[in-house]
Amino acid sequence: MSDFAAQVFQNEYLPAGGEVVDAVVTVTAAEGASAGRPNEMVEVIVIDTSGSMQGDRGAKIASARDATKVAIDTLRDGVLFAIVAGTELAQVVYPFGQPLARADERTRTEAKAAVSRVEAKGGTAIGSWLKAASSLIAAAPGAISHVVLMTDGKNEHERPHELDEAIAGSVGQFQCDCLGLGTDWIKAELDKVSSALLGRTDIVPTPGEMEFQFRALTEKAMGKQTGNVALRLWTPQGSQIEFLKQVAPELDDLTPKAQTVSPLVRDYPLGAWAGGEDRDYHLQVRVPVGSVGSERLAARVMLVVGGVEQPAALVRALWTDDERLSTRINREVAHYTGQAELADAIHDGLAARDSGDDETATVKLGRAVQLAHETGNDETVRLLQKVVDVEDPDAGTVRLKREVADVDAMTLDVRSTRTVRVNKSQ
Repeated sequence: MSDFAAQVFQNEYLPAGGEVVDAVVTVTAAEGASAGRPNEMVEVIVIDTSGSMQGDRGAKIASARDATKVAIDTLRDGVLFAIVAGTELAQVVYPFGQPLARADERTRTEAKAAVSRVEAKGGTAIGSWLKAASSLIAAAPGAISHVVLMTDGKNEHERPHELDEAIAGSVGQFQCDCLGLGTDWIKAELDKVSSALLGRTDIVPTPGEMEFQFRALTEKAMGKQTGNVALRLWTPQGSQIEFLKQVAPELDDLTPKAQTVSPLVRDYPLGAWAGGEDRDYHLQVRVPVGSVGSERLAARVMLVVGGVEQPAALVRALWTDDERLSTRINREVAHYTGQAELADAIHDGLAARDSGDDETATVKLGRAVQLAHETGNDETVRLLQKVVDVEDPDAGTVRLKREVADVDAMTLDVRSTRTVRVNKSQ
């Protein structure tokens, strides 16, 4: 029996002339899932040590040192690791004279002592940090490799194409979660890194919250048991995949990450997995129109684990002239369509607010409140309430707050892609 499974949720009925099929694919890893023997694991922690980290009277760099030590203590025995200090260059803080150290009592003590000596000075060149991480991880081919990258500022000391090249060179080498400290960093820059490298971007509102974030990301990485997982989609001649998007636990468009296996088959990398983990994906396929009463296979969903293909589920299209069937919206598809609209409404509303278009901002953020309330996204409701006064959540009636802290607006924007799972037991 496979350690991984995929299940399809859809309304397979299309109206006469219909050609678009939507489905939610839930991929689940069984508890303790692993493809063969456990993989080697590598953790690289990259902390911004540029001059701006001396801010808040030294609280930023002090918190970064403390958070890194917490992450080091969170590493499992036997995990390979390294610590990198990032400025306009990347300096390996630990280990000394070799790419990676193996976590044990001695190496943890040495690494924490080395981190204690880190100072804040210099500029910011995130691409050089990624290249350093790739070079270190290359010493452990085939390992499940994860990077935590934290910065408090803009990528000012290298050209955009240099960052793009570093990202491209890191794809498939490791997953990367990015943390932005404060509000002076650029969300689009870190999103570009984390999305391409199958991670996520989050905000650290204050230096005091850094330890929690570092511990959480490291603990999550330590739980990964299976690397090199992909969702493989076969579509028949004449059909076309419009998109594949991860919709839970976070929104991420996987469409541009497709790898062509053959003219009819594409693989979408899903990164490393922990036992008991599950994720949802929204698949949309355009199919040739069939006659009423006919049926067509829209897509075959497979999983590739450790290079081995596993059959999983089918996506179907059936044409009908019964409007009761063709107009029924699948509950899972409807839920995640609303979650995607929620993220767009928040982004557009905050952009309108920043440009001084209060009317549009009120409409968009009001719609966001309505959607968050409807889908049970309580965390997003809480974040929205720091930006707007909610009068009627069901109707989406809100008023813009006159005074909003920059960190509250940015936190709402950064975390707008977090979703809540649909309750499939109902």
